Amino acid sequence: MSEEIKEMNPDDKNHKKDSDGYEKICYLCHRPESKVDKMITIPNQITICSDCMQKTFDQIGMQGMPSFPGMDMMNLGSMGLEPPNEFQERHQVKTKKKKKQEKPALDINKLPAPHVIKGNLDEYVMGQEQAKKVLSVGVYNHYKRVLAEQTDDGVEIEKSNMLMLGPTGSGKTFMVKTIARLLQVPLAITDATALTEAGYIGDDVESVISKLLANADNDVELAERGIVYIDKIAKKQNTNNRDVSGESVQQALLKLLEGADVEVPVGATNKNAMVPMTTVNTSNILFICGGAFPGLEDIIKKRLTSQGTIGFGSELRDKYDHEKDLFRLVETEDIREYGLIPEFIGRLPIVFSLQAMDEELLVQVLKKPKNAILKQYRKLLQMDEVDLEFEDDAMMAVAKKAAAKKTGARALRSIIEEFMMDIMYEIPKDEMIGKVIITKDYIEGKGSPTILMRSNG
Repeated sequence: MSEEIKEMNPDDKNHKKDSDGYEKICYLCHRPESKVDKMITIPNQITICSDCMQKTFDQIGMQGMPSFPGMDMMNLGSMGLEPPNEFQERHQVKTKKKKKQEKPALDINKLPAPHVIKGNLDEYVMGQEQAKKVLSVGVYNHYKRVLAEQTDDGVEIEKSNMLMLGPTGSGKTFMVKTIARLLQVPLAITDATALTEAGYIGDDVESVISKLLANADNDVELAERGIVYIDKIAKKQNTNNRDVSGESVQQALLKLLEGADVEVPVGATNKNAMVPMTTVNTSNILFICGGAFPGLEDIIKKRLTSQGTIGFGSELRDKYDHEKDLFRLVETEDIREYGLIPEFIGRLPIVFSLQAMDEELLVQVLKKPKNAILKQYRKLLQMDEVDLEFEDDAMMAVAKKAAAKKTGARALRSIIEEFMMDIMYEIPKDEMIGKVIITKDYIEGKGSPTILMRSNG
């Protein structure tokens, strides 16, 4: 190509040649110097035309610095071209890098009062009035304790972690999630059955702090004011094997509950990962432990009926057989007999229970919360311009089916998903459908939903 360029337009005054008699060619577009506005020479005798150089800076502004052999970016200004930083400022290039969210200020004047916290819980959790009140006050006092450490008056407020007792599906995890969202603090949720004593296969107890740090976008200060919820915190009973998720895990959790400096990896939950380590202090982290504690009711009943089992006191034997909420009568000795060690119980001073979901409460869960499953399906069908209505008898039928499964509110979604599947499939086929009414017969498999067509007017 150089030979051809040499022979082109030999008499052209603008035809520029180097000392060897050859015309310079752009390294990128291969155009000769006579066809471009300006040619720039960079180290290693590489020449680039001004057009290609400016396109390079455009690419720098959008995607980052490209690499060319011998390219020196130090003296770009002397070439009459804009350096990348000035180019980005002039064109106000928006990078895709996510801005770091500002940390919410934990101020006593902005801290929601207990009645405000409970009011927020009321919008999402039906029933459980006593549990919501205890949780609201406990969380409020915990963060007042954090703020009180900023003052030096000699009064030290002890940490108050919590223990939640309640059957599955009663709303334990959901209540904790709602409070963390309201207070804008990071939350880590872990399953105690997945935790093991150090040296065993599985996650060690400090992995929960790693999760909290990750949920706080690796902000140590924010993580140190977060909430950790440990579910299924109960020892397996009547086992002769080594129980790595029971007493030994409780022992390992003691220092976290009390407050300690923990070294955790940044960006990974495994200590063996090749990532930097950082120190997180757990003194101001609120720990909430929860579990269904199957069999605890029998221990409570045994204690309550242990006295006066003969003579006039024999009537106590079946006095509590039909008690719906035995957890509200729990005492420390019951939890200790169940399998929690005394040191662990002592670091969970606030103990409260949630009631099992009965049919009436399940109906309320179906229709009243802000994110109720029925409201979700109504919104989905409204996007197809179709109204959805549930008869009261139909909702009660769903509640009865859910109560029979004995999994609390978790059963509601699976039941509704099952009978709504055909409706969600068939409705978009006919644009004339204006309303669907779910009946009791349809829930019980004895009939079909009522379909109303749109009026022609």
